[in-house]
Amino acid sequence: MYQKGGCLLLLWMWGVVTASAQTKYWVFFKDKNPHDAPAVSAKTLENRRLQGLTESDETDLPVNKEYLKQLQSLQCQPVIASRWLNAVSATIPAQQLEDVKQLSFVEKIQPMDGRFYIAKTNARRRSTMAPVMTQIQADEFKKVGLTGKGITIGVIDAGFFEAKESHYLKHVFDNNAILDKRDYVNPPLTHSDAFYKTQETFSDFHGTEVMSAITGTSRTENTQSGLAIDAQFYLARTDHGTREWRGEEDNWVAAMEWMDSLGVRLINTSLGYAQGFTDPKENYLISQMDGQTSVISRAAQIAADKKGILVVVSAGNEGDDPSWRIISTPADAQGVLSVGATNQRFWNRIGYSSIGPEYLSYLKPNVSCFSLYGTSLAAPVITGFAACLMQANPALNNKQLIQIIEKSAHLYPYGNNFVGYGVPLASRALGLVQNSAEASATYAKEVKAEGLTYILKIPEAGDMVSLFHKKSPTHVLSQEIVRVRDGQLTLKRRDGETRTTVDLKNEVIEVIWE
Repeated sequence: MYQKGGCLLLLWMWGVVTASAQTKYWVFFKDKNPHDAPAVSAKTLENRRLQGLTESDETDLPVNKEYLKQLQSLQCQPVIASRWLNAVSATIPAQQLEDVKQLSFVEKIQPMDGRFYIAKTNARRRSTMAPVMTQIQADEFKKVGLTGKGITIGVIDAGFFEAKESHYLKHVFDNNAILDKRDYVNPPLTHSDAFYKTQETFSDFHGTEVMSAITGTSRTENTQSGLAIDAQFYLARTDHGTREWRGEEDNWVAAMEWMDSLGVRLINTSLGYAQGFTDPKENYLISQMDGQTSVISRAAQIAADKKGILVVVSAGNEGDDPSWRIISTPADAQGVLSVGATNQRFWNRIGYSSIGPEYLSYLKPNVSCFSLYGTSLAAPVITGFAACLMQANPALNNKQLIQIIEKSAHLYPYGNNFVGYGVPLASRALGLVQNSAEASATYAKEVKAEGLTYILKIPEAGDMVSLFHKKSPTHVLSQEIVRVRDGQLTLKRRDGETRTTVDLKNEVIEVIWE
């Protein structure tokens, strides 16, 4: 059975000093020792059994220790061992690289080195979350006593500096709701308050802000900035704010596997990796944001498909970057819940929020909500939303939760690659969980239009509404704010437009051009 601080932690300690100074690789192995015991807890196995998943498979077996010993004999330093990927990250001297490739048990070697840009985060010292609480109807959860009680949430981020001093998180520490923590960037900080007190970059506040958006509340100010105020947490720091390189992806995989081994079913990761390698051969391409290319997206998909974990990921903040614009990884993984950001008034895409690539066969982002400071603070809002639904019905699995959150969103079923299905609404989500009349209510309709202009009557709308001009059912050409005059809206068809989504917030109308 899994033991805290076992083999994985040992490898982590071996490699931390040398990883930054040498070339780092993923070394993938061909097989495992079938006689090894699964490296997961009884709680993990129970969670999977309750969700109807296979309790344990080959991905739960540890990496073969004999393979690690042979790597060390070639002067390789293992850093992180991944049982899910059957691989180890390792620093390998250049003169030994070919010898490692020739080992009979090595399937392939993939370089991790090179600088690149993390998806921009725009961290702030203090969250301003009241508008989004209103937008997602937080009071509906409060009315029925849903606060994330009994739910354990994993948070993977860049740092939790001054979390203990945050008045928005005081209740978390007063209630001993941090079950454990790990620092994969500076391992010595893991088991002391230095984890919360050591600042190296401004990004070290980022996880603290994310926590506030999941669980924050202030009795002195009588404000609530997160929904899951009674949840418990595991925390992992995997990213160094000033040194961005693909070599940190193994930290992320290690944190995911650690949390899975403890039975965590809900994980927030407001980190994303996008672009910028100096060696073009190692660079991520836009076409590689496909849910399959990056190691962390593959790990996220394993978490979704085989481990029953709901992974909530920020979509990315590259929407205004003409050289990129699309979501970052692991938000591209099909099985994760990717969260974009809307503006406060009209609920359409705020400029920085990354869009979903048109080549994907599935919709990204999945949903969106208001955030002034990046999708990094939109994703944790939806994580708290999910925690409340899990409390309402613990039997829901990760895929059912995603379906409910999507169906509760204000544009459903007319989602698009700008904001997904839109803003999840607590009243609708509760109706879906409880199978009430709310679940069968209709908030959407279609109308057919001919020609280049169409007059749409919408007497109950406000003076301004949001439109999505689309070239296909899900791909947006542009979004627009238009004025309603005398209870009607004049729609003008654009070149290449096949559909127009009219967003009324409490209703959505899909205009199909013929």
